[in-house]
Order: sequence, then structure tokens, then C-alpha cells
Amino acid sequence: MEARYWHEENGRVRCELCPVRCLVDEGRGGRCLGRRNRGGKMVAVNYGEVVSVAIDPIEKKPLYHFHPGADILSVCSYGCNLRCPFCQNSEISQSVAPTRFIPPDELLLIVKQHGLRMVSYTYTEPLVWFEYVLDTSRLMRSVGIKNVLVTNGVVNPEPLEELLPMVDAMNIDLKSIRPAFYSSYVRGDLATVLGTIRAARNVCHVELTTLLIPGRNDSDAELEELTDFVAGLGRSTVLHLSRYFPRHHATEPATPVERLLVAAEIAAGKLDYVYLGNVEHGSRFRDTRCPVCGCVLVTRERFHGSVVGVENGCCIRCGRRADIVL
Repeated sequence: MEARYWHEENGRVRCELCPVRCLVDEGRGGRCLGRRNRGGKMVAVNYGEVVSVAIDPIEKKPLYHFHPGADILSVCSYGCNLRCPFCQNSEISQSVAPTRFIPPDELLLIVKQHGLRMVSYTYTEPLVWFEYVLDTSRLMRSVGIKNVLVTNGVVNPEPLEELLPMVDAMNIDLKSIRPAFYSSYVRGDLATVLGTIRAARNVCHVELTTLLIPGRNDSDAELEELTDFVAGLGRSTVLHLSRYFPRHHATEPATPVERLLVAAEIAAGKLDYVYLGNVEHGSRFRDTRCPVCGCVLVTRERFHGSVVGVENGCCIRCGRRADIVL
């Protein structure tokens, strides 16, 4: 189908979906792999092309404060508009992977067959699957099924504004708070990501994830800057700090657990909810606690959450409103 957000430019087509703004020759595709110039038009060649469908616990997204303990249907296509050397899903994000066509109405049937109430567009970059995600999320919203995006946030403001009314929750990768990390290491744009976070925060539930890579984005100074930005969104903003392991083209050693704990302590100085991912550790940065009285609100074992300390949306001990969507 014809893509959205592009224009003709000197016999080629200029994509306006994201800040990469690929200028694409006839018969060629853009960086994201999902859009091609066919006959002088930008075509969404990834529309409905599904690489994977799976049922996940929502904590795996990770989303810890949005319907904890629930299952969610996860769906993805191929492609991404970044080039992260450490990509955990490079087999499907950096090349065109085998797919099967699943139109939006068929995906809705799959959701209903499994008795689920939420869909996550995830694994690769859902925003480069824009037309399908837009159509599918509208359909899901019309029958009361919630939409979740797990995204790098690299999208232009106009398409983001069109999609956001259909989105109930997002986990957005904030890969670094330094512009050079984005421009030179992952070939992206920090300002765009920060804009996406701010815009989404006003519309839907948002949690942030930062993968900590030794020597790249884990210095105390950078962690302080990162924390200041997140805290500026509100102390209750959820931040996940995740352990890196060598993958794809990245060869740095795995993040030491001790470094993750230091990073979590720095962030916890200004944030109420900081969690560690990809690592075994104690309960402090795993369970959700009331920031006023310390009562455990949600316990977690691996990727499963159990609400134990919330009643009528409030902490059962002190009565404070819980910062959790139930």
C-alpha cells in the first residue's frame, strides 16, 4: 500500500516518517527496510508482514506499572531506523526476515481467541511499521483492546501526533542522554527521542529503558544527567536500567552487576521507581514499593508480577494513590 509521510523530490521520494529523511531512488528502499520507492511513490512494503506473534507477560516489555501480571500479544515485522551495534534482535531488525501476511482484522481474531486485552508492537521498531500499526491500533481501540508500543522513539512529530491517540502505553528506549552517542554510535537523533518522550508522557502511560554499556553511557556524570531529565518529567516516571551483553557488532564486556547497582542508586536519589533488567539481584530494584511508607505494592519473579499491596488504586498501608495502571 502507499505509505504516509513522504513527498517527491527531483525524481526521487523523500521519506518524512522519521528524522533520517531517506531520499530514495526508484526501486530502492530506505534505511528502515519497510518503505520503498515504486513508480515514484513511497510504498509501505512491510504492511501486514508479520515476523513473529507471541504471548508475553507485560513485564517483559518491560512495563512494570501498566497492568502488572497481565499477558499481552506481541507482534512485529522486520526493520529499524537505527543502527545500534549492540542490537539484541539484529536478525530481524537489520535485514528482511521471513514473514506471513496478517491483516488487522485477522490479528484482532488472534487476540480474541487467546482471551487477551492488549497488543504490543515490539521486538523490532514498530514506528517504521507505521501504516499497519496505525490501522491495527485503531481497530483494537474500537473494541476496547489496549495498544502498547515498545519503541526507540525516533519518529517525526506529525506521524507521532497522529498515532498517539490510539496508544495506551509506551516503553521508550532512552539510549543515552548525550547527543554524540546517538549521532555517532547508533545513527539517531537524541532531540527527536526527547521530544517523543515529552509528547507521549502527556497522552499515555510511559516507561523508559536505558541499556547501560560499559564505557559508552554508564559514567556517573552521564547517569546524573539522565536522571535529571527523567526526574524533570516527574519523580514517578518509571526508569528501567538494563544490563548489556555483547551482541551483533558490539564487543564490550557485559555490564558488571556492581555498576548497575551504582547506577540504580544514582537514579533512585531523584526517582521513585527504578528497576534493573537482564540481571539477577535482590528485591529493592525489582519489586514496586510505595514511595511514602515502603509497603510492597507489586512483587516480581523473573517476568511475572503480582499485585499484593494495592486496594482501590491505593497503597494498603498508608492510602497513597499508587502510580500503577490496573
